[in-house]
Amino acid sequence: MSGVKTLHSFARGALHEITGNEVKIFPKFSAVVRKDAEILLEQKIDFDSIFYNMQENEHVEFYKNRKDYYGGYYGYSDVIYDLVKSFQKKRDKLPSYDYVLVDEYQDFNESEITLIDLLSEKSPVLIAGDDDQALYEELKSASAKHIRQKFSNDCMDYESFTLPYCRRSTRVIVEAVNDIISVATEENLMQNRVCKEYKYFDHEDKDAESERNPKIIYSQQYSRRIPWFIEKHLGIIARDMKGKFSVLIIAPTKTQCRSIVEGLKNKGFTSIEWNDKKDEEEPTLLDGLKILLNDINSNLGWRISSSFFLADEDFEKALRKSNSNGGENFSEIIDKEIKKQIKKILKVLRAVRDKKGTEDKELDQVLGKIDLNPYNMAEESLRKEILLESQNIGTDPGIKKIQIKVTTIESSKGLSADYVFITYFDDKYFIKDRDKTKITQKDVCKFLVALTRARKKVLLVSSDGDRKPTFFNWIKSNRIKIAQ
Repeated sequence: MSGVKTLHSFARGALHEITGNEVKIFPKFSAVVRKDAEILLEQKIDFDSIFYNMQENEHVEFYKNRKDYYGGYYGYSDVIYDLVKSFQKKRDKLPSYDYVLVDEYQDFNESEITLIDLLSEKSPVLIAGDDDQALYEELKSASAKHIRQKFSNDCMDYESFTLPYCRRSTRVIVEAVNDIISVATEENLMQNRVCKEYKYFDHEDKDAESERNPKIIYSQQYSRRIPWFIEKHLGIIARDMKGKFSVLIIAPTKTQCRSIVEGLKNKGFTSIEWNDKKDEEEPTLLDGLKILLNDINSNLGWRISSSFFLADEDFEKALRKSNSNGGENFSEIIDKEIKKQIKKILKVLRAVRDKKGTEDKELDQVLGKIDLNPYNMAEESLRKEILLESQNIGTDPGIKKIQIKVTTIESSKGLSADYVFITYFDDKYFIKDRDKTKITQKDVCKFLVALTRARKKVLLVSSDGDRKPTFFNWIKSNRIKIAQ
């Protein structure tokens, strides 16, 4: 496969080649149809799960009918599903490549696996993955069983081999990973895993880094002092390194990420990268309006936008009309006054998009509708500017410009940095079981993912001052240095 493509972009292009039609993707489309099903079928249906697991039932037909009404939009789950179904019906349409390289195979679900198997009929396929780092079972019905099946002796279509050497991390990190896997195996928590070794990669440069960073740092800090701890140790690292280095801060939740980012910004750090977007499954008013800006006749755009103006009862009536025989266009179903309000907002947004002047009052009204408060934004920007100036007085401004990335464990997949701070490192957050007595394989995998993001050093920061976390006790004590 030429170039690097995600499965979604590949599916979009391949479906276009097969059908000759434009393939439009709206990431929240399955949530739209799910809501429709709640009203029209009086059922809560997980369409994503249906498509991820390649299921065949009457709900798929309902989804397709709504898709047709809404103008043929796809979500992220059904675009793969539809491509698989298309290739299964028209195998002559399967493309041929010099080779197909698939990474992170442990995070693939049934529909994605089926697509790769289909591509393998005409192209050589190389699969890479690690079942010890499988995280996305709940998010997208992924399963490590697929890579285990491909690796097993029972699979005759693939030749299996391991890549035991870790070229990224220092010796102590590799040894700590082996400590964790060893204890987890003894506790029977790594059932069915591929038996493989993790070995440190001997290299002159990596050996020097390992000598400079022979220990994993551990500290217990109250949550409000975590930014202070990070600032302190970044100063130590900066003095030792005397050059550029990268920093990754990992926290279990977005709320904790936000707290750390705010704390560091209040201390004057200026180069912090993190995604503060809300993980909203349901489409927003702005989602609907953006669709209408591109296509004023879009049933999907009118359906989403009008739902924020109509009373629940009126919205349900409109939805039922849209589902009747030869359903009317959604813009013709809704009240004329509602339609007028939406068009007025679109006029303002169009002016903003095209850099034309708008009335302040009109713009304020629109921003209020889409939950953006310009005065709060301006006030926050001014506050940060004042804090930045006050915090930089008497400090090394170079430290404040260190590039820092903040993320959750799940979103850290694929990332790496010289120095990694794993924060809120407590059983409360790293063990999902309510009473914290039952550790799962996924708990282990999440910690292994976080631990192996580091190239030079890992710093574990607990927020529980009363007890050390379970995973801390699984790492041999001679590999850990306690820090204040």
